[in-house]
Amino acid sequence: MPRQQQSATRPARRRSYDQFCATARSLDSVGDRWTLLIVRELLAGPRRYTDLHADLPGVSTDVLASRLKDMEQGGLATRRRLPPPAAASVYELTGRGRGLLPVLAALAEWGAPALTERRPTDAVRAHWFALPLLRALDGLTHAGVVEVRLDEGEFHVRTGGATAGGTGNPAAAEAVYGDGPADHADARIALDAEVCLALGRGELTLAEAVKDGRIEVSGDGPLVAELRGE
Repeated sequence: MPRQQQSATRPARRRSYDQFCATARSLDSVGDRWTLLIVRELLAGPRRYTDLHADLPGVSTDVLASRLKDMEQGGLATRRRLPPPAAASVYELTGRGRGLLPVLAALAEWGAPALTERRPTDAVRAHWFALPLLRALDGLTHAGVVEVRLDEGEFHVRTGGATAGGTGNPAAAEAVYGDGPADHADARIALDAEVCLALGRGELTLAEAVKDGRIEVSGDGPLVAELRGE
């Protein structure tokens, strides 16, 4: 068989650092460009391919399809067909994929100081501010869904309760975020992106922002009262 035909039929070998090291093995799975950002999007729950592409400006269709295939093969994500009337395929994280939440939260905390000014070429989505906001919501004792409103749009975060992915972090547990309102919100907060970033950088606490009127809290119930510091 000609060399060219033989290489074409042989399964492609996934790139690896070939190092017996946990960090290297992790990067074998998620070190490719776009992979962790796809995880960020799927932390919101099942997403259609078209929705993922829309919320990942700059990624080509070929690269997105390739990364999703690698994530399926690596056990980070699965694809399933929704029942009628939706009749669409969606991608969702496995338990191992959801376990990357604290990794992304740590990266968001580490990278927050670099977000000093929005560049003209920077895309933005409201739910990209969810990870920095999780730090401020850490420690809330009442479980529920918080609808977050920014000028850029809306997303929601689930706080308190049981942990997800073995993180042991109540506020980060079961975190979900995405464009649009939640089906049910136990509390609503309105703030701007600058406050979100200040909270993520640790320059401002949730209590301080609420007291100073930089965060508007609405609704009723125990979660609302806790957010207001009552």
